Amino acid sequence: MAGNGDHPAYDPALLKWDEMNRARPKYFRWTPHNAKFTFVMVVAIPAALVGLGYWSEGRYELRGKRRGDVIKEF
Repeated sequence: MAGNGDHPAYDPALLKWDEMNRARPKYFRWTPHNAKFTFVMVVAIPAALVGLGYWSEGRYELRGKRRGDVIKEF
């Protein structure tokens, strides 16, 4: 078995990252920039992907095509 058995050697960068994550609520503030960024990431991008999915539903058939066949089905 490796090691001396007293205690594991901790990585200082990992300890710093852990402390930063624990203190995040203490220093986080809702600013206009944070609110816009959160809205884009949580609402706008998923809504755009859902809209794109509904728009392209049934328009393309990518299975069973041969060379020269058209991809569009409508």
